[in-house]
Order: sequence, then structure tokens, then C-alpha cells
Amino acid sequence: MRLNELKPRPGAKHRVKRLGCGESSGHGKTSGKGHKGQKARSGGSIRLGFEGGQMPLIRRLPKRGFGNGAFRTAYAIINLADLERFDAETHVTEEVLREKGLLKGSVDGVKVLGRGELTKKLTVEADKFSESARQKIEQAGGAAVVRA
Repeated sequence: MRLNELKPRPGAKHRVKRLGCGESSGHGKTSGKGHKGQKARSGGSIRLGFEGGQMPLIRRLPKRGFGNGAFRTAYAIINLADLERFDAETHVTEEVLREKGLLKGSVDGVKVLGRGELTKKLTVEADKFSESARQKIEQAGGAAVVRA
């Protein structure tokens, strides 16, 4: 294959709409823009939400509340029932959880919650632990290590 043999995939190129090319083309005279008015002029398009000068709906409704979501810390939630699939004496970290498929996507940290039972001795390294999760891990003979 050479550069002069390259061409777009079939169906990737569309025919250009030839405007103003005679009546029989179907796009003659007004070129598909109807008759006169703001939308027929060049550059004549009204912005999204514009209501002809009337106060737009988005400005008529009161503003409420305050959102600080951009600054929140997103923790991935792992329950003790999920940790039961690991072998005893395993050191469970975020990387190990990703390898097992328990964690996906980007998160700021891992939080372990206490739903389910843990019967194996595990060393769990996470950013946060619920009180019940910490107790259950330590009762099983493991350790809950808070990541620094």
C-alpha cells in the first residue's frame, strides 16, 4: 500500500449540498432557507434559550442551593463480602483490587465498609474504614492499615 492508494472508507464521504444551483436541484432560489426573516439572513441564528426578548425561563426561575461537587473526594466503596474472595494472608491494596476487577475507573481513594462477613486473615490497606469494617477485619486476625 502506498500513499497515493489511500482513500476514505466507503460511506465516509458525503455529497456536498450544492445550494442555489437552479430550481430543479431542489435547493435553488432561497437555498432551503424559506422566505425572509432572521433565520434566512447570513449569520442569523438565535442563541439557545432565547425567547424573543421575553425573560428566558432559566432566568425566571429562582436560583437555589449551592454545589461544592467539584471539590469532593470520590471514594471507591469496597465491602467485606468483596474481600472474602482473597486468599488468607493477602496484602490487599488498591492495585490488587483493580487486578481482581473490584475497582474500575479513576477514584481519589478506597473506603472499606462492613457489609458481609470476613473469615480470613487479611491486611487491608485503604484510605478510610468504617468502624464496623475495622472491627470485623481485626476480629478475623487481620489488620486495617490507613494509607497515608
